[in-house]
Amino acid sequence: MQQIPRLRLAHTPTPLQRLPRLAERLGVDLWIKRDDASGGVEAGNKIRKLEYLLADALARRADLVMTCGALQSNHCRATAALAARLGLRCRVFLRAEDPSAPLPLHGNALLMQLLGAEITLISAAEYREREALMSAEARRLERLGRRPYLIPEGGSNGLGSLGYVAAMEEVRQQLDAGLADGRPFDLIVHACGSGGTAAGVALGAALHGVAPRVVAAAVCDSAAYFDRIAARIDQEARELVPSLPPPASLSFEDKIAGRAPATASPRQSSCASSSMSPAPPASSSTPSTPARRSSPSTASSPPTLRCWASVYCFSIQVACPGSLPRARRWGLSS
Repeated sequence: MQQIPRLRLAHTPTPLQRLPRLAERLGVDLWIKRDDASGGVEAGNKIRKLEYLLADALARRADLVMTCGALQSNHCRATAALAARLGLRCRVFLRAEDPSAPLPLHGNALLMQLLGAEITLISAAEYREREALMSAEARRLERLGRRPYLIPEGGSNGLGSLGYVAAMEEVRQQLDAGLADGRPFDLIVHACGSGGTAAGVALGAALHGVAPRVVAAAVCDSAAYFDRIAARIDQEARELVPSLPPPASLSFEDKIAGRAPATASPRQSSCASSSMSPAPPASSSTPSTPARRSSPSTASSPPTLRCWASVYCFSIQVACPGSLPRARRWGLSS
């Protein structure tokens, strides 16, 4: 991948930390990759993809970048911040329930305005045709002498996914330095909104021996939809870097998303209440034992989950126990 242009924009390596209390509560050996610490206003997982995408934009002498997302899109906020940092204009198409309503003066929508992005609100129906819409706008701008560069939703294409192939190399280096006992994870879990992170993590996990399995928790759309998206992105990445190995086993979980950002479903609320309630006192006749912990020497006990999880921008997304496949060690990724 050394031949692919890349800008060094993120604050890396981001920390790889163990969450001891949550690990004990869930009965897993749980580690988290803190990609919320990858920068300032541009922080989150998107900056890793944008290191490659914006390098390509500059190599093509673009003077404007154009992308799309939801009204409070993290990706669009990060793109606007980095475009301003690089001296590029930024145009974003944001999906809104009411495109005629004023822009919100809070959250990412406010930040994009402060960063100088040109914002166009579009309906859900228009958003389904976002690629055609952006292509038509790019052609119009080219006729006016501009040099636009199109970035897909979430920065999710083959080039953007290389950001998370590189991130897995970073994790490998952290393991080699002795973090997480220096051992590969059994499972990587992260949230998924556009598929590029998932495809990149699966390729990078295989290339660098970080984990054999990846589970992406879909925050929108269906598992079947993301299967198709990931296959396309995987093929695009291979065209750029033919030496990439087959990806780690990748599956999408589409049953655990909340009703809206920062809004838990009734099942999640019930699960959280159950998991956070105090453990019942042990009776005098029954000695207490740590919940769901296991010993490698006990043949009848299931192995301890060894996982790596992912924090996205400013919030940690954790699935209810039992809703994801069993493994010995997890990693959460952002």
